[in-house]
Amino acid sequence: MIFSPPLIPARLVRRYKRFLFDALLDDGTEITGFCPNTGSMRGLTEPGSRIWLSQHQAATRKYAHALELVEADGTVVGVNTALPNRLAEEAILAGLVPKLAGFSTLKREQRYGRNSRIDILLDDETKGSVHVEVKNVHFIREAGLAEFPDSVTTRGAKHLDEMGDLVETGPRAAMLFVIQRADCDRLRICADLDPGYGRAFTRAISRGVEAYAVRCRLDRFKIVPESLIPIDEDGLRAL
Repeated sequence: MIFSPPLIPARLVRRYKRFLFDALLDDGTEITGFCPNTGSMRGLTEPGSRIWLSQHQAATRKYAHALELVEADGTVVGVNTALPNRLAEEAILAGLVPKLAGFSTLKREQRYGRNSRIDILLDDETKGSVHVEVKNVHFIREAGLAEFPDSVTTRGAKHLDEMGDLVETGPRAAMLFVIQRADCDRLRICADLDPGYGRAFTRAISRGVEAYAVRCRLDRFKIVPESLIPIDEDGLRAL
């Protein structure tokens, strides 16, 4: 995925009210922009951090700038939670997840379960179907280890249980974690911050839900799904 037009560099002043941030552009202009990430963004909101912004001219938008990238821990991190579905599609079509490759059709935002939508539905006359739930990952506390979630997500736990229900009726279901940072070589479910999600993940895996993690390579010009990395489930065995 290429950023077009190119992103605008700035310095973060503060992020607040979940949806807003203040920043200082390189020319000295102070702006308020939209933050397309409602999560905690732990470790990514330090005042003075180097950031990169997209700019939108639509008259219907209240804020012209949106936060896309943050420099943290010596690397560039993607924070826009609207992008992982697109990145997941690119990863699947590129064959980065072999067990999700080779399907004849790929559809986005399909209804399933108890009034839910699945991010990606793969279908094929011979392979059958796979419901793919995509999650954005950018949290890290330990070098090389990405973690999800970074805060409590009851909605995420609900989706895991619904995917387990789905698998028991016949179709496949898979979690696809898209890691928008390149400094990780494995992923762990962050059960200490959200024990409920940890238990739901363990239940889902035991019921046959699959799980994969794809790491992306980022710079101010593009985000590219790069490789499949392992998911560390050791910390979930006691839940």
